[in-house]
Amino acid sequence: MFEGNRGGQYSGTSIGKIVERAARKAKINQRVTPHTLRHSFATHLLEDNTDLRYIQAILGHGSTKTTEIYTHVATKNIRTITSPLDNL
Repeated sequence: MFEGNRGGQYSGTSIGKIVERAARKAKINQRVTPHTLRHSFATHLLEDNTDLRYIQAILGHGSTKTTEIYTHVATKNIRTITSPLDNL
């Protein structure tokens, strides 16, 4: 996803430092990790109505069960759901 200065991959430690530095710059006072960024990215995709199977492929999950953990935090769309009983 990110290319290092010399064209190679960043190390996990370097990615962590980049994310921490960006969080400080954004004045985010909570602990932010690369996993937090990944989780937020997936949640935003889901809230923008991206099909769960595409999110699964992007994240490299082997099972939809792993990807489904993001569905519990995508509350934006839940508020727009109306009950079929309301249409009676």
